Amino acid sequence: MQRRAFFLLLFLLFAGNLFAQDQTVDIELNYEKPQKYVVEDISIEGIKYLDPDLYIGVTGIAKGDTVTLPGDVFARAVKKLWEQDLFGDVKIRVAKVENDRIWLKVDLVEKPRLYNWDFKGAKKSEVTDLNEKLKLKRGTTITEFMLNTTSDLIKKYYINKGFLNVGVNITQKPDTVVQNTEHLLFNITKNKKVKIKDVVFDGNVNYTDERLRRVLKKTHRRDWNIFNVSKYIKSDYEADKKELIDFYEQKGYRDAKIIGDSVYRVSDDRIAIKIKIEEGHRYYFRSINWVGNTKNTAEELGSLLKIRKGDYYDRVALDKRLNTDEESVASIYQNQGYLFFNATPIEVKVDSDSVDVEIRVNEGKPATISYISIAGNDRTNEHVIRRELQTKPGDLYRKDNVVNSIRYLGQLGHFDAEKLGEGIQMDPNQQESTVGIKYTVSEKSNDQLELSGGWGGNMFVGSVGLRFNNFSARRIFEKGAWRPIPTGDSQSLSLRAQTNGSYYKAFSASFTEPWLGGKKPQSLSVSLFYQVQTNGYYFYQSGDQSFKVIGGSVGLGRRLNWPDNFFTLSTSINAEVYKLKDWNSFIITNGTSTNLSLATALSRNSTLNPIYPREGSELSISLKATFPYSLVNGKNYTLYNEETKTGMPDSERYRWVEYYKVGFKGTFYQSIFKDLVLAVKGQFGYLGMYNSKVGYSPFESFIVGGDGLSGYAMYGTETIGLRGYENESVTPRYSYRTSVQSVSTINKANVYDKFCAELRYPITLTPQSSIYVLGFFEAGNAWQDIKQYNPFQVVRSAGVGARIFLPMIGMLGIDWAYGFDDLPQTPGAGGSNFHFVIGMPTN
Repeated sequence: MQRRAFFLLLFLLFAGNLFAQDQTVDIELNYEKPQKYVVEDISIEGIKYLDPDLYIGVTGIAKGDTVTLPGDVFARAVKKLWEQDLFGDVKIRVAKVENDRIWLKVDLVEKPRLYNWDFKGAKKSEVTDLNEKLKLKRGTTITEFMLNTTSDLIKKYYINKGFLNVGVNITQKPDTVVQNTEHLLFNITKNKKVKIKDVVFDGNVNYTDERLRRVLKKTHRRDWNIFNVSKYIKSDYEADKKELIDFYEQKGYRDAKIIGDSVYRVSDDRIAIKIKIEEGHRYYFRSINWVGNTKNTAEELGSLLKIRKGDYYDRVALDKRLNTDEESVASIYQNQGYLFFNATPIEVKVDSDSVDVEIRVNEGKPATISYISIAGNDRTNEHVIRRELQTKPGDLYRKDNVVNSIRYLGQLGHFDAEKLGEGIQMDPNQQESTVGIKYTVSEKSNDQLELSGGWGGNMFVGSVGLRFNNFSARRIFEKGAWRPIPTGDSQSLSLRAQTNGSYYKAFSASFTEPWLGGKKPQSLSVSLFYQVQTNGYYFYQSGDQSFKVIGGSVGLGRRLNWPDNFFTLSTSINAEVYKLKDWNSFIITNGTSTNLSLATALSRNSTLNPIYPREGSELSISLKATFPYSLVNGKNYTLYNEETKTGMPDSERYRWVEYYKVGFKGTFYQSIFKDLVLAVKGQFGYLGMYNSKVGYSPFESFIVGGDGLSGYAMYGTETIGLRGYENESVTPRYSYRTSVQSVSTINKANVYDKFCAELRYPITLTPQSSIYVLGFFEAGNAWQDIKQYNPFQVVRSAGVGARIFLPMIGMLGIDWAYGFDDLPQTPGAGGSNFHFVIGMPTN
């Protein structure tokens, strides 16, 4: 048995040796007489995921090539394969030799591939950010370059967050399931944030260190100001150094430069920065001459430039006023069609502290618009966008027409207003003096579902409403258009219902066509509503007394071109019928009153973003009036005498309601610093009468105070918010005679005013949601009669709040305000009050 085992082992060793010799052939190499061979074949073994033919090409050896052995051909091939950084082992061997023919095999061992990865020492939000930045993909070959790049990106991410001492260690672990794959673990040690302890300057004579530190926008030392972030970010620091030189140039220091700077550690978590400056001398403009201008005179261009002899030599301001300011020289030329205009300022003479400048103008030829294209509108029909554009193919190019087009598109509400300006692409062709314009829009949903509640009349009223702002009536019968409703034509359809049970119910519907006929910006609006109130106060009660209102309106609106194209004029005919049955809590107990009025409003809106305007204004002046029946019908409007049964009862006096109503509302927006916006508001309203014997109308009056939300509106009242005070609390008690013998009182104002200053700052502005916070100061008041009106007799408040706009819900908000003044008619209504906001503000 032992002898048999020995011979079996000897046979296996011999067979293995034969097998090995069959795979690799030893060649006797003569270094003194190298021999040439023709490559009959070359193949690659050992790779699974890569293309073998590709890496045969990398070797530089191909079938039919002549190779010399011994020589460096194999060494060069191996080096090229190693340089790919994809293989853990590379070998080239001779598989077969016949005479001067040779067969080659390349053995490659692929580096492992990435199967999974994880982060240790990073927060959940940081992991999300890192995954977005690294863009790692399963199956990627793990190379030294890949590992080093990934480590550098992680370090850069944390350095930008102030962790200058961050460390990254990568652990590779083979996966136990998938062959030749690895799991990477990124061990992150952030250490303490490194703050800037101090920023000092050397060489500054004319400006103190403190003044220069204020110039640096993002590089701040650690101090009492919590809004100044003191972390060191290299890219921000480099940008701030440029800001520093710009500051000096704006002050006339033409030769100012940074001749050295250093960033050095003062402790493990603190650094200091030292900047050495050479200020040079201050220079002044001595003369500015224009050359090459034919369309505009030198005097006209000089008035636009707004730079005079003796001004600081400010190259930054010169460039802005030539090219980038809203009313720059370039903007004026572009509004005249000269798209290809350019102006180059040249210093023709520098004498002592004075500079002579020559501005060389190349006006070019007027440019016409060759084409208009639209992209990104996956819901809104293209004709809706095109009709809003002020730029048409064949027209002369004007910059203000592009700006107005963006404004009109933003006011539609269908697109992300924050991205509209970025979505304009110009395709200029200077040789042919044409330009093509591409408008890329980003659609957002602006249909709204309202589920809300309000408090009014000492009861809670629930509301449900649907508003479709991009409705398409012409597609109602189109197959497949109901997804869930026909959309795309920018029409508005609104349905709303309110109730608290049997005591109060209200239903309304409205429809607006913004381009009646499709050729001109003339809108048609139609609305209907029905309201009923009974004496069944609780939802489970039913009553035999009632107050019903049914009404509607038809209106036309038109966009104007004069005084400018920011104006619109709207007119409407309104009808409301009030029916009362045994209603003892109002002026009329039984009977019917008809309110037939004509309303017109002139408004101007120059804002770009309806959700968060940064500049522009919204102004409106309105008039609403009925026919003056009492002045022409010849009736006797003396008060009713209950004893003699003479005179006119209130049911007859108010059968046809008469009044005139004027109003003004204005809001001005101004960006204070970046996205910090100041909104200044003012408004006024007056309900007038034609005949003192008839008196003020019981309808269309003002209710002032609180959040401006109306729980319910039965009598055509207009609710005006005044934060810091309880709802309706600023409204005076109005006394009126129902007869010679009787006097009643109700909450009613016929005159009001309101003023507000509001600072806003956005938290986020995206199509999914817009959130901003605000602080405000508010003042206003209400009076019974215009003779009592005093614009300086106001009640004041101040507070803070927040707003969130969700496309499907609309605007929501909450304010806290403190009312500073006492109200004689409602003591204790001021002080600390919370207010809720539902819907876009209208007052």
